[in-house]
Amino acid sequence: MTDIILHHYPTSPFSEKIRLILGYKKLAWKSVIIPNIMPKPDVLALTGGYRKTPFMQMGADIYCDSALICDVLEQRNPTPTLYPQGIQGVARITAQWADTTLFWAAMGYNLSPKGVAHMFGGAPPEVAKAFGEDRGKMTTGMTRLRPGDATAAYKSYLRRLANMLEGSAFLLSVAPTVADFAAYHPLWFSRVRVPEMAGILDATPAVLAWMDRMAALGHGSMEKFSAAESLALAAQSTPCTVENELFQDEHGIPLGSRVTIAAETFGPEPTEGELIAATRMHYTLRRTDERAGTVHVHFPRIGYVLKKAEA
Repeated sequence: MTDIILHHYPTSPFSEKIRLILGYKKLAWKSVIIPNIMPKPDVLALTGGYRKTPFMQMGADIYCDSALICDVLEQRNPTPTLYPQGIQGVARITAQWADTTLFWAAMGYNLSPKGVAHMFGGAPPEVAKAFGEDRGKMTTGMTRLRPGDATAAYKSYLRRLANMLEGSAFLLSVAPTVADFAAYHPLWFSRVRVPEMAGILDATPAVLAWMDRMAALGHGSMEKFSAAESLALAAQSTPCTVENELFQDEHGIPLGSRVTIAAETFGPEPTEGELIAATRMHYTLRRTDERAGTVHVHFPRIGYVLKKAEA
């Protein structure tokens, strides 16, 4: 089977979500460390515009967004499952809430002035400035919670997670589901990346105990891999065929059209390419780069906007 290559950086919360899933499924994977801010020339050579972290590569197939990565890993290695029979819907909906509502409340708290001071303590002022400017560009047009409002919401959500853990080792079942991994990573950021902010977790000891259980899953078997190696691999690989995938047209845009796909909110930079698949769950674009060769870039439908490319 084609190697799993995760493009990430150590302090990325959504990357921690995927690293733990790789651990839960006991998978071997290759690690490419990418910059946490722009410019990201090696990233864009593979994705064509998408610059959020992480993304996953398998040969010449590039998978964007952690929600899609979860589905691909589940399809490849269905045991242990992220979507247990009977609770698939609630697991997906809870994960979507955690990746959006919970995440932004947590990050509004984590990146308050005290949290930012801890993150960049000892670094030159221009480092914090560059990070702030980069994230500002990624959140253009978004409504962000102010630190006080974020703190209040975060406390409420932690109590609700504690309620879900009453009498249960994990949020929805006796074993982790995709909901656990999605809810864990913003709390992990509080605990690990900005430990001076981690006191907010102390009021919910059941949540802390659950976090310990999640962390114990580990990250699987990781091997270092370079950006140059990943680009060379893409260039010498052939993308997976998509000819037999059912076309679901919601936009009146036929297959073969030049289109752009961009996130609805955070990280709105578009990727342009030829639309070669639009299924119930995802889109696929074919694009060619002088270094990466011909690649297929995959996006989930939910959270992304498909448009016909401007002539």
